[in-house]
Amino acid sequence: VQLVESGGGLVQPAGSLRLSCAASGFPFRHFYMNWVRHAPGKGLERVSGVTSGGLSTYYADSVKGRFTISRDNAKNTLYLQLNSLKTEDTAMYYCARLDGMRGQGTQVTVSS
Repeated sequence: VQLVESGGGLVQPAGSLRLSCAASGFPFRHFYMNWVRHAPGKGLERVSGVTSGGLSTYYADSVKGRFTISRDNAKNTLYLQLNSLKTEDTAMYYCARLDGMRGQGTQVTVSS
């Protein structure tokens, strides 16, 4: 069972990134999936979630209107499009299952 995130990096404020999470070893298409983030000095924050079929989504108020979650069950991949990035979005981003399993994370740094 594995979740592998990618796509993070250094970006200027107002910039964009697209994160990906490749899942393997379990029936991805049957699982609700989340993106969570951990910023320095702060607790873990659930950023977004999507149902197994991709029809229903959740966004934290802090990212609503700027981030978009999606999934491709044929490719066992979860995505998070990050637009209009702010310095406060700087964090390690993880994809995660509801049982707490998550990957190693991908770092997003927003700085001028």
